[in-house]
Amino acid sequence: MSAPAPIRLYDSLRRDKVAFEPLQPGHVGIYVCGPTPYAPAHIGHAFSAISFDTIRRSLKFLGWQVKYVRNITDVEDKIIKRANEVGEDPMALAARFAADYNRDMGMFGVLPPDAEPKVSTHIKEIIDVIEKLVANGIAYASEGDVYYSVEKFPSYGKLSGMTIDELRKGASDRELVEKNKRAPVDFALWKAAKPGEPFWPSPWGNGRPGWHIECSAMTVSHLGESFDLHGGGKDLIFPHHENEIAQSQGAYPESTFSRYWMH
Repeated sequence: MSAPAPIRLYDSLRRDKVAFEPLQPGHVGIYVCGPTPYAPAHIGHAFSAISFDTIRRSLKFLGWQVKYVRNITDVEDKIIKRANEVGEDPMALAARFAADYNRDMGMFGVLPPDAEPKVSTHIKEIIDVIEKLVANGIAYASEGDVYYSVEKFPSYGKLSGMTIDELRKGASDRELVEKNKRAPVDFALWKAAKPGEPFWPSPWGNGRPGWHIECSAMTVSHLGESFDLHGGGKDLIFPHHENEIAQSQGAYPESTFSRYWMH
């Protein structure tokens, strides 16, 4: 079999067009952030799904073997808020809108992903990553919550261009700061259970994962500690993808996490 055609792509991390060199020659592992299904899919969902489906198809056409993973974020604040507003179980609401999303994307001709992990089926993996961060001294528990200590990750901001000083100023400008945090810029990895919210047992008590840690756990579960390409909408660069880098490299210090980023 001949080698796949070489390609160049614009990498959001390097802010330049670069040669694409995956970890394993001829093979590409891709993770794309899928929807948070709390409402019907909109044009932004379709744009992302069609764009990365086109990238995936192009890579295959050029001779690359592709594993394409796109998640469903079925545990998240927006889902819980909407479910409480309409009087529906949060998990049932998320499952309904996730099915609608896949149907709608199928109508555009978008191929299903090779794997479609859900947060609700990866709670153990999420807890495992949080425990690694706590053991590495980068995260801390506080009254049932667990937070990531941003100042313990010196390269924080390398994807978005945000600095920790800018984050501090932004946090100090906000009136409400979560009382269990050691620093206003820290973000939640695990949230203690509250009435009306889904919860799971953990070493820190019943609760649920924060938004950002979910993707760090699902990437390592399906593509390994280091993989080739991470994609998503530009609106996810900060804070979501920035926090993913901090979490994944904090938990697995020897990993590169994603080698390339596309938005």
